[in-house]
Amino acid sequence: MFFSVRSMFLLLLSFLFFSCSGKKRDAKIYLKEAGDAYKESNYTLAKLKIDSIKILFPKSFDEITAGFSLMQQVRMAENRRNIIYCDSMLREQYDQLNGMLAKFDFVRDDRYQEFGEYYPKIYPHRSSLNQNGLRSGVGEKGVLFIESILSGTTIKHHKIKVVSGDGSFAESLAVTSDGLNYRFRTLDKSYEIVRFTGTNENGVALFIYTFQNDPLRVEFIGNRTISVALSDAAKQGIVQSFELSTLLLNIEQLKFEKEKSETLIRYLESKDNT
Repeated sequence: MFFSVRSMFLLLLSFLFFSCSGKKRDAKIYLKEAGDAYKESNYTLAKLKIDSIKILFPKSFDEITAGFSLMQQVRMAENRRNIIYCDSMLREQYDQLNGMLAKFDFVRDDRYQEFGEYYPKIYPHRSSLNQNGLRSGVGEKGVLFIESILSGTTIKHHKIKVVSGDGSFAESLAVTSDGLNYRFRTLDKSYEIVRFTGTNENGVALFIYTFQNDPLRVEFIGNRTISVALSDAAKQGIVQSFELSTLLLNIEQLKFEKEKSETLIRYLESKDNT
């Protein structure tokens, strides 16, 4: 009886020893695979392997510690690669921007504007008050806006709807805020101008961009509705503004991503020096 209990005890110890050593070997395998992935610049796989060590082998303290150190290297390399990518894309996009800006006039009043606005030359901003329709522009940081201009009649319009020949349409949200919806009168005519931007623009520019080769009409919606044909020059101005806005917003996003990576690298370097 004594022999069998002792034998069982030794068998259990052997099982635990080999089980623990097996787990130790598995943790080392994961760590090696993470290191190999790091050397091959497969940073996603490297991070996955490192995270798996903590989850699957919570008592493999040496490997967890080594994994943490490796994770710092992975993050450093990943962000350095991201900076290189952003720089490459920024060079390409700035080349596109230089060509595109030739189609626009840049206007900024130093007295009250921190950032200026780009207006498409094809539909001059100053002469746009002479006809009912839509004009467009792009803020210096890439935000697109559309302004509806209605003269000679007063309907207190606050929304617009752009309709194609087949009945498809895009409709803005209502704009009632001071400074974005305003009215004035000259000696011989009244004017209503509403600026739609951000969520209030509600995809109107994209709709016009999509159907730029089709006849379109714009409806001014207020106390009543007035509908006019959207001129080709106004359409092309909005199309060009949409393209410029898209490019400028992409550039801003790339600059933001690059700055994030640079900030994280500085943080990781400061931790290495402490």
